[in-house]
Amino acid sequence: MHITTLTRASAPTTTADSNAGWLGFRRRSIAIQSAIREPLSVPWQLRPASSAESGTETLADGRKRYWVKHDVLKGVTARMLAWWFAHFAEGEVEIEGRRLDRYHVWHPFDHVYARYVHRAPDGSGGPGAQIALCEYLARNPRYKIEVVSTVEKIDETGFIHNVVRGGIRLVRMEHLFTETSTGARDENCLIVPGSPRLVPLARLLLPRLMPADKGEAWLKHSIEEMGTLEHFLPELYAREAVRETSNQQR
Repeated sequence: MHITTLTRASAPTTTADSNAGWLGFRRRSIAIQSAIREPLSVPWQLRPASSAESGTETLADGRKRYWVKHDVLKGVTARMLAWWFAHFAEGEVEIEGRRLDRYHVWHPFDHVYARYVHRAPDGSGGPGAQIALCEYLARNPRYKIEVVSTVEKIDETGFIHNVVRGGIRLVRMEHLFTETSTGARDENCLIVPGSPRLVPLARLLLPRLMPADKGEAWLKHSIEEMGTLEHFLPELYAREAVRETSNQQR
């Protein structure tokens, strides 16, 4: 294991054609043409990589784990984080009087789109929901991520989702939330391949699923996107959660 310090180097439309996603596999369930979006102007700076501990490790079974231990998100609670991960793929947020796509605001440089492909059985964005998302790490076309990911868990302890193909988990992403006296802390990781069943193929799959340079870019991207939440999530949560509670009580 090692600690890594990193440095930074129009709405999508659906079509009838399929296009290759992040994993290099063709997918017909959702075909979206996308391009790098114009950066958003936001009234805060992205967190530097030095604000978090991050690194990579090779697991005992040969899989790769990219991990980040983020600095505290001031004013954010674990309950807010649980709500966010159940709602980030829909809706807008108001920033300086502008109504903006909330997924784009989450990372104003790298994010392109997030859409619910399927809802959870209860109609929410909780366990069982599937999210199509696209982003370009460091705005680099070589680091495009375009996948459909299935939510496994969302609660006040964390968030887990997986990219699955043919019933096999190719990539697994985990978040662990803890409370502190000043705000919540998130620790997250990306495991490639996501399933131990693919261990015999790990050496062949790793360069395709997540080459080392793309993994380094993902670590920095993760630090930046999680750091933005303290700037808008408390206010968004106060507005949206209150509205949801009111609607449920009617």
